[in-house]
Amino acid sequence: MPSLPITSTHPASHAAVVQIKRERRKEARPGELLAAALDLFVEKGYAGTRSEEVARRAGVSKGTLFLYFPSKEELFKAVVRDSIAGHFPEWNAELEAFTGSTAEMLRQFMTLWWARVGATKASGITKLMMSEANNFPELAAFYQQEVMAPGQALIRRILQRGVDRGEFRPMNIQYGVYTVLAPMIFLLTRKHAMGCCAGGLDELVPELYLATQVETLLHGLCCTPTRATPSLKKAKST
Repeated sequence: MPSLPITSTHPASHAAVVQIKRERRKEARPGELLAAALDLFVEKGYAGTRSEEVARRAGVSKGTLFLYFPSKEELFKAVVRDSIAGHFPEWNAELEAFTGSTAEMLRQFMTLWWARVGATKASGITKLMMSEANNFPELAAFYQQEVMAPGQALIRRILQRGVDRGEFRPMNIQYGVYTVLAPMIFLLTRKHAMGCCAGGLDELVPELYLATQVETLLHGLCCTPTRATPSLKKAKST
């Protein structure tokens, strides 16, 4: 008869396997907690999310949650850093390495923004902050420092690059930043606040919308360049 494979039943071997599994589970736990927290923050808002709900969704105790994140505020900050703020060094490095025209850079920036943030659950964080910033000024200050300021700085660098290279006309760069941000904020607001009201009457493909917005930013609405209107000239002089 063929011999059966011998399986070790030595207590030490079993304990080692159990320990390895525990270590792997422990390493994965922060990510699981952050994923559960992101889901709940987007679904219920900051005020409506309770720490015990996050722990339950992640399959751990509330005490375990607080071993990694000592408060709901620290948990929220970790979610923002993990899903958005922590990626700015990578995004800035991509900008540094880009060799195409600034028009191509702007197109790529807005396309990648949608793929990496807008189309993901992380996009709900912006709507959350718009809704609850006044009630949680410390979180608003954190979000301004970690997300809004670096994001605006990145857009400012793109626009300034275009001006410096003679590809874009001179402009008020800060207001140019707001112009780039506007369609992005619109998409997030529509997705998380207005989308359920639009139904099938207002179909909008985000990628096509952003492509149209970029072309409008780059070329304007007029077929040929026109001189600035009196109101615009006045605004420039003030």
